[in-house]
Amino acid sequence: MSEFHWQVRVYYEDTDSGGVVYHSNYLNFFERARTEWLRTLGMEQDRLCVQHGIVFVVRSINVEYFKPAKFNDLLEVSAVIEELGKASMVFKQEITTAASVEPLTQARVRIACLDAVSFKPRPIPDFLLEEIESA
Repeated sequence: MSEFHWQVRVYYEDTDSGGVVYHSNYLNFFERARTEWLRTLGMEQDRLCVQHGIVFVVRSINVEYFKPAKFNDLLEVSAVIEELGKASMVFKQEITTAASVEPLTQARVRIACLDAVSFKPRPIPDFLLEEIESA
């Protein structure tokens, strides 16, 4: 499974009064990168819900902050699967500036596959596991 990279610009709305990215906005950047990764596999979350009856949710997240991102920075958000289980996966994610490889923020995110109606754990469908494993 290869590492996925996605770029995002820091907008004024992402920052606090000092021009620094507000801590919870990093979670949005991580989420968007995982969604874009899924798109590269040809999967859309709304289609997975409607056609296959599954949703993905964050089960747990551990974030470490090292340096601040600032207004107008171009960020590079990475995502790679460290663990792939029957009904969950763990992503290692990192945010750097596009000009540096030194991490600003790192996260370990456990994603669970749930039934879209009951919200109970459900195995990741085989067709999706195959796509993930071949990526």
